[in-house]
Amino acid sequence: MTDARATAWQQLADQPRLPLAELFAADPARVNWLATRFELTEDADRPAGMLLDWSKTHLTRELVDGFQALAEASNFTEMRRRLFAGEVVNPTENRAAEHSALRGVGKDSSVEEAEALRNRMRLLVEAIHDGSLGEVRHLIHIGIGGSALGPALAVDALARDLELVDVHVVANIDGVALEDAFAACDPETTMIAVASKTFTTIETMTNAASALKWLADNGVDDPYGRVVALTAYPEKAVEWGVDETRVLPFAESVGGRYSLWSSIGFPIAVAIGWEEFEALLAGAAAVDRHFRDTDGIANLPLRAAFADLYYSRLRGCETRAVFAYDQRLALFPSYLQQLEMESNGKSVTAEGQPVEGHTAPITWGGVGTDAQHAVFQLLHQGTHLVPVDFIASIAPGDMQDLAHHRILLMNCFAQGAALMEGKHSDDPARNYPGDRPSATILVDDLDPETLGALIAFHEHRTFASAVMMGINPFDQFGVELGKEIANKIDAGGTTFDASTEALLKAAGLD
Repeated sequence: MTDARATAWQQLADQPRLPLAELFAADPARVNWLATRFELTEDADRPAGMLLDWSKTHLTRELVDGFQALAEASNFTEMRRRLFAGEVVNPTENRAAEHSALRGVGKDSSVEEAEALRNRMRLLVEAIHDGSLGEVRHLIHIGIGGSALGPALAVDALARDLELVDVHVVANIDGVALEDAFAACDPETTMIAVASKTFTTIETMTNAASALKWLADNGVDDPYGRVVALTAYPEKAVEWGVDETRVLPFAESVGGRYSLWSSIGFPIAVAIGWEEFEALLAGAAAVDRHFRDTDGIANLPLRAAFADLYYSRLRGCETRAVFAYDQRLALFPSYLQQLEMESNGKSVTAEGQPVEGHTAPITWGGVGTDAQHAVFQLLHQGTHLVPVDFIASIAPGDMQDLAHHRILLMNCFAQGAALMEGKHSDDPARNYPGDRPSATILVDDLDPETLGALIAFHEHRTFASAVMMGINPFDQFGVELGKEIANKIDAGGTTFDASTEALLKAAGLD
């Protein structure tokens, strides 16, 4: 750690820890500078945007100044420039990270390449929708990790009202997941999308082979003719048997957990239509431009990163909870788990030195109001300090009586207020200590543009945190060792520890 960074961290650690009630009492304008509306459109007739309220966190003007000094000492402005310039920001793999170029914000040549690949995908999507490939009523999308989580989130969030084709996302190698998809689909009208960056991922390729067998067993003459491949290695897909006209490539500089904007988003476009898919990208691009062009506390992802680092590094919080008060975002906490924990779950710096302090908190969460009756006991009265993010939509996602949505929003806002205020009781079992932080993201409506903006906001929030911690958020070597050992088990001839040997024997795998 450089002297400037060490000094910045020490100055932050020296700041007093004032309770939230005191902060609000001392600064009547607190909401005005820590709650900001982000506009997605300038069309006055169609307002679209979101309010990001970080006023119920312990950020103070002094802490913000300290974190801005930390960002400067961490070379944040230069790292951000490299990110959008398509330069190397992933030093361990000597790669750029060009997910924003897929949305039109990045190095010119990369943006042009992404547009050409996107047009190729558009032609295939439109051919499916206009019936040129025969009747397609179902799509089984097979991938894992980022190749599955992004599509699953977007389809679940958006296809309820917009569904053009019934999409099922399968990631788990457990055959039950495939059988659930098979049970919901007619093989005569089903296409298969196989999503794998390298086209070698064992779970994905095993599931893909089983899907082809299911088609063949059910009378489909040419199962490979029903397959679309989504990969950074198109030659591997062709070698596997996919017609090159149905291979949709994406750049190797796009990591799996950042890939839904690429051809990995094919099932999203198939489910909701091309215009809506482009709206998803446009919402993300709006956040890209904001993050690229805005400095200091006005930069919303950077502001969120300040709070994240305050709690993880300075207050020792090991977890961060995310609760979506919207059933359409039920998968959002799971999506953020991979984005944040795979990106920032590191123990060494970008230079390979041990980090000093916690890096990524454990991201977890659920759906309100379900979670209130399951885990909020710990949040209100437990011994852990857990920063909470609430996400809600002003517009309902259903056609039921508005009482449903009114109760939903009331509960969302009440929980944030209760965490902060607490309630004293002489009975210790009924005492709420309060002073527990939360942030709230309130969107006007959960449409494709807004979902794109939400995801991009969290991508950049994660990147900003990584820069200030001095780590590389774009590699993920921690996922490899378990795979290597599984391959050794499959190959045989390797002796493991006594416990693993006993488990292999008990399962009949010895």
